[in-house]
Amino acid sequence: MTMRQLSRRAFLKTTVAGAAVAGVPLPLRAQPKPFKIGAIHPVTGPLAEPGQACRLGAQLAVEAVNAAGGVKGKGGLQLELITGDTQSKPENGRVEAERVVNQGAQMLVGSFDSGSTAAMVSVAQQKRLPFLIDIAAADPITANVAKAVKEGQQKVQYVYRNFPTGSGFGRSAVRYFTEIFAEAKVTPRRVVLMHCNDLFGLNQSRGFLAAYKAAKPAWTLLEDEVIPWPEPPSDLSTEVARLKALKPDVIAPITRPASAQLLLPEIRKQRVESLGIVGPGSPGLYEAGQLAALKGDLEYVMASNPWPNFRNPKTQQLAEEYQKRSGGRLFDTNSGYSYDAIFVVADVLERAAKLDDPDAIVDAIQKTTYSAGLMQYGGPIHFNEIGDNPNAIPTMIQILRQRPVAVWPKEAALQKFVFPRPKA
Repeated sequence: MTMRQLSRRAFLKTTVAGAAVAGVPLPLRAQPKPFKIGAIHPVTGPLAEPGQACRLGAQLAVEAVNAAGGVKGKGGLQLELITGDTQSKPENGRVEAERVVNQGAQMLVGSFDSGSTAAMVSVAQQKRLPFLIDIAAADPITANVAKAVKEGQQKVQYVYRNFPTGSGFGRSAVRYFTEIFAEAKVTPRRVVLMHCNDLFGLNQSRGFLAAYKAAKPAWTLLEDEVIPWPEPPSDLSTEVARLKALKPDVIAPITRPASAQLLLPEIRKQRVESLGIVGPGSPGLYEAGQLAALKGDLEYVMASNPWPNFRNPKTQQLAEEYQKRSGGRLFDTNSGYSYDAIFVVADVLERAAKLDDPDAIVDAIQKTTYSAGLMQYGGPIHFNEIGDNPNAIPTMIQILRQRPVAVWPKEAALQKFVFPRPKA
């Protein structure tokens, strides 16, 4: 018998005796069962580093919610994660979603990469399970569901996203490129777009190209010379040779971690000259594993990515805790958006009329105006008619002295950017 059991038995004995003496019947109140959230991310395989960051961010958030008294409006309801691993395989999104649902998950969060997230959507819609996407950018993930509901093919949209879309990334990237080039007093005439050829890379590149065409900036993107590669690649020497032949002023890559570890060393190896490397938005350019593997090849590289608001003392405090729990890794895009997702879920549950009715939870999601997020946002978290948060915005970061730092826009910058890149 444990000390906990003895303490509980002693407590009950004392309270029963007290109630008997007073002649008052003793009400018995069972603790509410925890609300189970299926958190699915790629914690093994090529995307393991960002996937593990997502999982730890979600776990820290659940701990914080529970330690603060749980969902207070629901009697201190505690949250519980049922974790899943896609193994970095898009087709596993559906398999893992079905597994956690069978284990009692009442909501889903996930799943970092657009392919596995898209696979999870069908489970959410079929099972009537609210699904809050913490990270995944491909526009069709939510747009297709919204279209099906609008056309009457489905009754309710259960899928919502608190993360920038590919088209949103594109618009922000073109604006940031334009502002940074103007600030640096340069007008590149040969910006070359390169991208991984998976769902994420295709969506991001289309968003960037569409935004460029709409904005018609002073700088020039070589629209007919876009360089894709299969993801994950085994060799990028041919693609980099094509890049070198184009004599780029600026290299604009959209990468996964595995491809970044081939691309950047190959650019150095082939001595491709440019003013700098400025990414329109991708996860391959800031993780701790990338910094350790690529070292000087990442120095001065810029990328437009969602980023924590380190001007917020709460973000700084969490970043310190995250660093301890993760073995020294930085609190970043992945950990931050997964952390915020759990707090949005808690906020939704506070306001939901019924927790055993998925449509009541969806109603609460649609009425969200959450302003306590730790990432950089353009306003409160809320969801539009597509199911996306229009205030989810990226920040331009740059690797300076082997650390990612926010450098643009000015209101988010912690340090001034360095561009053009200093010559070695």
